[in-house]
Amino acid sequence: MVDDAQVRDELRAAILRGDFAPRQRLVEADLCEQFGARRFAVRAALQDLVAEGLVERQPNRGARIREISLAEAIEISEIRMVVEGLVAARAAERATSADAHRLTAIGKQMRKAVDTGDATTYSDLNAELHSTLREIAAHETANRIVAQLHAQMVRHQFALSRVPGRSSVSLVQHEAIVKAVVDRDPAAAEAAMRAHIASVMDALRALG
Repeated sequence: MVDDAQVRDELRAAILRGDFAPRQRLVEADLCEQFGARRFAVRAALQDLVAEGLVERQPNRGARIREISLAEAIEISEIRMVVEGLVAARAAERATSADAHRLTAIGKQMRKAVDTGDATTYSDLNAELHSTLREIAAHETANRIVAQLHAQMVRHQFALSRVPGRSSVSLVQHEAIVKAVVDRDPAAAEAAMRAHIASVMDALRALG
């Protein structure tokens, strides 16, 4: 049998991959079979994911995948703007020469992905860049908040990645963030990140 934490992590990963549809019911017996887990471990995992905002419980109907509305996605982005702006500024303060090299390399790979029309690789590199910034910033509280917000935004971010031309717009914004961090300019890094998230919010509104 897998332990409680493993059940939670595997179920979270399945949700983020899109294995479950929004509002899909999560039947404990089925999850026990799927993950080879005890009923207690599944219940504990569901409770943790309720706290993370990925799952919701309905009276007399059990748990289901929580659907994030467009309006809520925009609200989440407003919080991301503040917190990820802080992360970018902190990364600019702490970045070493090795960190600068890593960020520059990711930026170059992102441009190549856009030039070749490789949307999947660009999306992966986008996630890697933001993850690297959080790693450099080493602000545990901010990183924890961003991770939770990102999990709730996965479906909307996937929809944005399918918008024609979005990658090209996003690329320029990410390059500005990288430049500011590499230049060790916290104010510019925060401003560039906030501008990027503001653009995300505009794109979300356009989806509506």
